[in-house]
Amino acid sequence: MTNKTHDADVAFIKALAELLRDNDLTELQVKRDYGEDDSLNVRVSRQTAVAAPVQVQMPAAAPAAAPIAAAAPAAAAAAEANNEDPASHPGAVTSPMVGTVYLQAEPGAPAFIKVGDKVGEGETLLIVEAMKTMNHIPAPKAGTVKRILVEDGAAVEFGSPLVIVE
Repeated sequence: MTNKTHDADVAFIKALAELLRDNDLTELQVKRDYGEDDSLNVRVSRQTAVAAPVQVQMPAAAPAAAPIAAAAPAAAAAAEANNEDPASHPGAVTSPMVGTVYLQAEPGAPAFIKVGDKVGEGETLLIVEAMKTMNHIPAPKAGTVKRILVEDGAAVEFGSPLVIVE
């Protein structure tokens, strides 16, 4: 490999790393063919920080705190129900691709949907931009928007839950 090709490959890899960072991607893989027996296969990835679960031990409750301790399991059960994985919800609309979510057609325009709206099957819920293409995400069924799980301009992965429609 000549030095000129090497410099071009380094610039290409730097451009891929910049593309990864600018689009908030976790991995990118590209194969570049130069000829019949000459190619460059590049995989650029980065690790994302994942918060580890923290366990907190509470000191033993005093007898006066017994009513609060009795209410804690009920509150924990309610919190657990609210923290249910949205992707497993039967009304979840998931992202069909990696991209950036937009809740309105253009900046300053009204949002396609808001919580409580009634939507018809096929109605646009939001847009996922992928590779400079605006992809309208339709409602898979008629119903009511119960939750919007993403923020405008957020990056999403394939299969990420976007909206709950019941």
